[in-house]
Amino acid sequence: MRWVTARPAGAAEDVVGVLVGDEVHVARGVSRLTDLLGDDGERLTAAGEQAVADPAVVVPLSGVRLQPPVPRPPTIRDFYAFEQHVRTARERRGLEMDPLWHELPVFYFSNPYGVVGPADPVAAPPGCAELDFELEVAAVVGQAGSDIEADAAEAHIAGYTIMNDWSARDLQRAEMRLNLGPAKGKDFATSLGPWLVTPDELTPHRAAKAFALAMRASVNGRPYSEASLADIHYSFGEMVAYASRGARVEPGDVIGSGTCGTGCILELSLVHGAEAYPWLVPGDVVELSVDGLGSLANPVVARGEEAISDQTG
Repeated sequence: MRWVTARPAGAAEDVVGVLVGDEVHVARGVSRLTDLLGDDGERLTAAGEQAVADPAVVVPLSGVRLQPPVPRPPTIRDFYAFEQHVRTARERRGLEMDPLWHELPVFYFSNPYGVVGPADPVAAPPGCAELDFELEVAAVVGQAGSDIEADAAEAHIAGYTIMNDWSARDLQRAEMRLNLGPAKGKDFATSLGPWLVTPDELTPHRAAKAFALAMRASVNGRPYSEASLADIHYSFGEMVAYASRGARVEPGDVIGSGTCGTGCILELSLVHGAEAYPWLVPGDVVELSVDGLGSLANPVVARGEEAISDQTG
């Protein structure tokens, strides 16, 4: 199933429903997708089946503004799970691959208040002149737990969505010279969407530690990035298990994959040159797509214009 959180035209509140073709079958009595999480997926499945068979209302997809599937996740942990991206970035800086990377699926916490959805405008944070995108896939936790074993952790995942971990590279670079962060280089915007795809939809594409799903990014229609989710080094189960070590994961928590190989301007410019892949500027449109998960596009705007666009959108 493909679950959406959406704002129908003229409505004051979001609805939650299942996408069937180009129509949203709105679930009865559900105001937040996280209300359907918390177990092994039975509640989400049952609600989806009811929404398809007996929706509260059916709304054309063209008549809604899609929101992030989980508009305000409890936490966002973004990992560093694609070796090609890590290796390329390090080699271009004259650094060898750190063997510890193969032992620790490290992550950082991002800002739940910075989550935006499909078509929402994104502006660079104050002081940033090097705005970048990051092509990622995210898992949404469906069942709480702590100290979860890796072989059991995938059962705690409610579904998957596309993630753009927007990055202010100049701010990030300065912060991390102090061996802490990233902080303001990352916390201003994270795009999620367009919908949450339940794991059963992706099972036929199982490959290696994830799924054989093509990942692509373009800027203003020009292809920038291409990779496969199957190239990931750490499985989402391993990431969820590591996140839960000595701590808890809760329903709605977002687990980001980190950037795939070729999946950001930083990596592309290191390989091909800054003139070929310049930093993002107002007027650019970044579109990420993943087979089976849809497409997520956001316009880049000047700072201050994102609030105006949101009010008039």
